[in-house]
Amino acid sequence: MLWLGYTIGNFNFNLMRLKDSIWLGLPAGLIGPLVGILSFYFVKFGHASITEFFELAASKNLLSPLLSLCAIINLGVFYGFIQLNYLYSARGVILSTFVYGLIIIALKFFS
Repeated sequence: MLWLGYTIGNFNFNLMRLKDSIWLGLPAGLIGPLVGILSFYFVKFGHASITEFFELAASKNLLSPLLSLCAIINLGVFYGFIQLNYLYSARGVILSTFVYGLIIIALKFFS
């Protein structure tokens, strides 16, 4: 396979390795549910400000169910990485889903 990389000083950047890494899957898995939340905001609450939306969701205890539904978006991101055979990136998506799970548990029990 063609080695796509370059060297700066003592650092050797391998672009093929960076493409399939946990460090690609983690932000992809964190951004997916945020896009879902923002799209829900623009569709249903586009007339209100984003702070009003989050205040309303927090006062009605809807943050944890909203995050739970938006975390399902990670399923599509995960299967996309699996289809591309980026298994380490898929692991990053799983890690970000666990991060969202901890946030959901904290919101459910401590708010």
